[in-house]
Amino acid sequence: MSKHNKLHARNFPTAKEEAKHLKPSPDYEGPDSAYRLAFTDTDFLLREELRPVRMQLELLKPELVQQEQGIHSTIVMFGSARILDREGALAAVQAAKAGGDAAAIKRAEMQLAMSRYYEEARRFASLVTKASSDRHNPIYVVTGGGPGIMEAGNRGAHEVGGKSIGLNIVLPHEQLPNPYITPELCFRFHYFALRKMHFLMRSVALVCFPGGFGTLDELFETMTLVQTGKSRRRPILMFGREFWSKLINFDYLIETGMISPGDEQLFHYVENAEEAWALLEREYDMNPNHDHND
Repeated sequence: MSKHNKLHARNFPTAKEEAKHLKPSPDYEGPDSAYRLAFTDTDFLLREELRPVRMQLELLKPELVQQEQGIHSTIVMFGSARILDREGALAAVQAAKAGGDAAAIKRAEMQLAMSRYYEEARRFASLVTKASSDRHNPIYVVTGGGPGIMEAGNRGAHEVGGKSIGLNIVLPHEQLPNPYITPELCFRFHYFALRKMHFLMRSVALVCFPGGFGTLDELFETMTLVQTGKSRRRPILMFGREFWSKLINFDYLIETGMISPGDEQLFHYVENAEEAWALLEREYDMNPNHDHND
């Protein structure tokens, strides 16, 4: 070791080194032994009393990885896990027609109609990834990591050679990551609350496609944080005016005094990928003719 290296050498071994070079202790390695190092003892880490520590770890791991990957700005894409791509929806219609069940045919035809949102999500993610790739601070697509609209977002980024993030969650019926997430940015969460934090910590926009309870949960939580001033105002784009205006009567919320006039301006309706990206370009002055260094 050179004198320079000696000057900057560690005074203590790292925890990783310590764990790697542990010598076996047969008399104290049974299931009832307390001899194991605390940070290598899974049974200890999973104790009920260690929940605060586990929550810290779940906040810290994705944060450190994203810092190391140079990720500072994201666009979050929410939407139903049940929306199929057009090819899959067409196959579902054909299968339903072959079965001859009228109700199944109707459901399959609705799936086909809704598949346009998969294709718009896919195109939007491609636009975001490609348009921002040459910026000093690129914008990365982040999804919940599963199928449907989430898959479309990761797929669109992947198809133009970009990275994208997936924030998966452990569910009773296991949700597997879709195959388009960048592997080093594919995370897995136990705590919904920590996953929600990571959705919003770096986001410059929320893009919401038709969806169910999970989508509505994320949409309204973001709106509440912005409305109450707990989070900075940022664009919230809702794809498909017809779907959202049938689902949520914002005018009635204003009429009954449940929200204030002006709260309906927390979001924008958009119909296609180009319209959504153009709105974000205007919001953040991302005209490609301008010279941006941030």
